[in-house]
Amino acid sequence: MRSDPYQERARQLCVAAGVDPDSRVGEGRGQPAWCAYRDAARREHLARESIAAANEIAHLRPQEDRFQDAPLKIFGQHEDATIAQMRNCMAVGNVVSGVICADGHLGYAQPVGGVIAYEKQISISGVGFDIGCGNMAVRLDTHFDDIAAIVPAIIRDVAKVISFGVGRANAERAEHELFDDGDAWRESDMESYRQKAASQLGTVGSGNHYVDLMRDEEGFVWIGVHFGSRGLGHTSATRYLKAAGGKDGMHVPPAVVDEDSELGRRYIAAMELAGRYSYAGREWVVERVRKIIGGSVTESVHNHHNYAWRETHDGKDLWVVRKGATPAFPGQKGFVGGSMGDDAVILEGVDSPQAKASLYSTVHGAGRVFGRKEAKRRFSRSEMDQWLNERGVTLIGGDLDESPMAYRRLPDVLAQHAGTVRVLHTLRPFAVAMAGEGEFDPFKD
Repeated sequence: MRSDPYQERARQLCVAAGVDPDSRVGEGRGQPAWCAYRDAARREHLARESIAAANEIAHLRPQEDRFQDAPLKIFGQHEDATIAQMRNCMAVGNVVSGVICADGHLGYAQPVGGVIAYEKQISISGVGFDIGCGNMAVRLDTHFDDIAAIVPAIIRDVAKVISFGVGRANAERAEHELFDDGDAWRESDMESYRQKAASQLGTVGSGNHYVDLMRDEEGFVWIGVHFGSRGLGHTSATRYLKAAGGKDGMHVPPAVVDEDSELGRRYIAAMELAGRYSYAGREWVVERVRKIIGGSVTESVHNHHNYAWRETHDGKDLWVVRKGATPAFPGQKGFVGGSMGDDAVILEGVDSPQAKASLYSTVHGAGRVFGRKEAKRRFSRSEMDQWLNERGVTLIGGDLDESPMAYRRLPDVLAQHAGTVRVLHTLRPFAVAMAGEGEFDPFKD
């Protein structure tokens, strides 16, 4: 088993506090006393990495005076390391303003839940590796009561028909007009990936990517999905990040490119292609699941949350890069999931000074409290199963790193964005399909 990277420092802090690091604390057999100092050791480590990144950024091309100290709007409470990472990002390029949403946490180069507006520039790091990752939800005219008795069979069929996991090709060939758009593949310089992308269209992946079956306040069934552009987006991001001289890692300077440069134009074309691919994949999966359940679609909500959009704010034409953040302009609907055992919502943006300050952005989920490795250390499968059983959720696949206990509660997160969005529907999950235990997905961010 891999050693804990923070154990040595945690033991030192424990000794400094006059406590035997190997003594046991807590109920039952408890745990070693040094574990109580692990978070402090982790915070020290992240602070050092943030300082190192800031020093590296200071030696890059100086930021123009008018872009320095751009305003940062923060919703909710966050670790110091998350805020430091965001400020480091905003110290590079033509930054007009930034936002950290209430579900934010550390990400690769830019925090997940981070939003940055640029003038005539776009951040490859900010969009991230899973270009176009997003959510789609549709409401059916089918009532939950009409299918309640066969829910286990339905979700097993979903898991059989939809390809979950790493590097999977779709068992059913998914045809789409996107693959006939030769200009889009050439302009993005992704022509060589076209056939592989075609074989992967409609695959979901692993990690926090899912197919959810839910019911609303009136008892109607909803289908919800969360995933992105799979290998196409990951390959595009990796290629252009390298071309821009960027680095892969948490505490690294963001790779920012000019929109009118040759590299910028090709990256934007690749991002837009991956965005179209993501939409096509989510639509295919939703339709395939609808065929399993039966019924007709009466409402559809679809949005990216890893993407860059051309938008106008305060009369300025800007690129707004959202990494794990949902667009929420007045009247614009979004689907936001909680965790595998928590309610999701359909929401829409409202117009207010707070919404304007948020760059009309909101959360994309509940947000993690514990990282994947920490969740596996803290929780047991029996605890996760009990949580799901109490809420009447049938789970296919999934692992402890996606346990509901590893996440914040979505209502608490949304409360931090009061006055910027309103909830239209609350959706209670009753079945969830995800990749199985031990799957690592290189195509997500």
